[in-house]
Amino acid sequence: MLDGPQIIQMQQLAREIVVEGVVKEYALKMALATQPDSEYAPATVRRFVRYGASPRGAQALILAAKIQALLNGRYNVAFDDVDTVAPPALRHRILLNFEGEAEGMTTDTLVGDIRSAVRDASRPKVGV
Repeated sequence: MLDGPQIIQMQQLAREIVVEGVVKEYALKMALATQPDSEYAPATVRRFVRYGASPRGAQALILAAKIQALLNGRYNVAFDDVDTVAPPALRHRILLNFEGEAEGMTTDTLVGDIRSAVRDASRPKVGV
């Protein structure tokens, strides 16, 4: 059991976790890719999404990734932390259009497509 001051202390610690620029950019591109008119949006988002995440969605994604890093015993956020928290942080921030609803598209499928598209375009290439 935690008391109020302990919870506040944990919140402050989570906000102090470091997010390197390339990882922050990755998270921001992922949030932007939920918008159908974004240059980062995969074809499925362009076809099935009416509205995507707002700037608060990007903030939620980054804060959740910080907490994920802490839960993994690290004081910095990794790409995998962003990938892990993307579905719960973004799924309810994506509104399908009529075609998406009619086709039975799910927001979890769209988040998976977004992660793949942004990851392939953003992650540094190892050994190149």
